[in-house]
Amino acid sequence: MMDAETAGLLAESLERAFRNDTVKAVEASLDDVGWREALEEEGAAVVPLLFTRQGAANATSGALDDLLASALGLPAGPGTAFVLPEFGTWAAPGSVRDGRLAVRGLAGARMAAADRAVVLAEQPDGGLSAVVADTGEIEVRRVGGVDPRLGLVAVGGRDVSVSGGTRIAPAAWDGALASGRVALAHELIGASRTMLRLAREHAVTRIQFGKPIGAFQAVRHRLAECLVAIESAEAAATAAIGADGEVSPLLAGMAKAVAGRNARTVARHCQQVLAGVGFTDEHDFHRYFRRVLTLDGLLGDARTLTRALGEELLRDRRLPAAPPL
Repeated sequence: MMDAETAGLLAESLERAFRNDTVKAVEASLDDVGWREALEEEGAAVVPLLFTRQGAANATSGALDDLLASALGLPAGPGTAFVLPEFGTWAAPGSVRDGRLAVRGLAGARMAAADRAVVLAEQPDGGLSAVVADTGEIEVRRVGGVDPRLGLVAVGGRDVSVSGGTRIAPAAWDGALASGRVALAHELIGASRTMLRLAREHAVTRIQFGKPIGAFQAVRHRLAECLVAIESAEAAATAAIGADGEVSPLLAGMAKAVAGRNARTVARHCQQVLAGVGFTDEHDFHRYFRRVLTLDGLLGDARTLTRALGEELLRDRRLPAAPPL
């Protein structure tokens, strides 16, 4: 288990890595920090350290690709991209028939420079496998959307050749999915904290009627609600990782849903506090607002996850242990 001093040093190194302006520079810095080695040695313990800071910096990297590949026991690295399910979903993005791959999903910014792509695919017998495809054979289309800075691409292909394949047990994919959701929850939390900081700075410097607007009760209440939303999301994300480092799929789904919903709440209140300046291109707030809307949809959005979790509870007739919210 990582001690407090080591965790602090790693956190400082990660913060410096995310000060770089380009994905390539961020990836190189993460390599220097030894992100993948730390992930292999410490497991889920390093996930909050990296992804919270990535969200706070509004940075982009291939860390999620590394996390998902590693969680499935596959090699990870800058040359390997991981194909995500389509926006708002978490089903396998590919299917294999007669040794050929059909794929429809999303990928992060790493796909542009990757040599190979890992695709979770459904087999003819209904099982799952992770197959590797040459990125040159996959159709890749840049996604603009609300957050083009994130570098998402739509991935497609109907007759793609694949090399090898690793059989993946459903429980293994559930575990990888849980790790990815916890990571995205922490990234949403990091983005939320920066939005709150930006709104607070505006509230103490913007003078109206002879006093800072932060002195007005309506503004103070909005900022307080933001803090409550962030802290409850962090409590849920923290509870998803057990003392043994194992990630609970159920609690990870809850954490991702809470973080997505609460990040939207934070964005709404901060926009009200910032008023017109929050819409300007010169102010950083809109970049975080865009990032929150996009991250919420990866590996299941808050609304869809909440519905799925409710259906699971009704089906199993069993309540999970409540996280400390």
